[in-house]
Amino acid sequence: RYEEREDFAVVMQPFFRNTLLPLDSNDKPDLSFFAADCFHFSVRGYAEMAMALWNNMLEPVGEKQTYNSFTHDTSKLKCPNPEKPFFSTLRNSGFRNSDLNLEKTEPSVPYWAVIVAAVAGVLAGSL
Repeated sequence: RYEEREDFAVVMQPFFRNTLLPLDSNDKPDLSFFAADCFHFSVRGYAEMAMALWNNMLEPVGEKQTYNSFTHDTSKLKCPNPEKPFFSTLRNSGFRNSDLNLEKTEPSVPYWAVIVAAVAGVLAGSL
């Protein structure tokens, strides 16, 4: 709904879409990227995600990286350059509403299936 606006843009940043669990030298999950609960990120994990998000915002639409390599290497951090000193959007990436299909599509999962799954999960959890 924002593709016609000149002063605002919403852009999907897919840096986490195909990310795999970081592994240590023994091919075990590298727990240094996770907090004590083994679910949330640690400071190191958040730093990796922040760098991946920043890089995604500078990459043109259609060329965005869809994974994070968890290398903890700040040299991979991208910087704006004089030719493109801005965050990439559909408009400034060269897509003028014609090259990308922005039509509304039906969701892949019907809304009622989400409700049924949530209720079933609550019931199963309470049992």
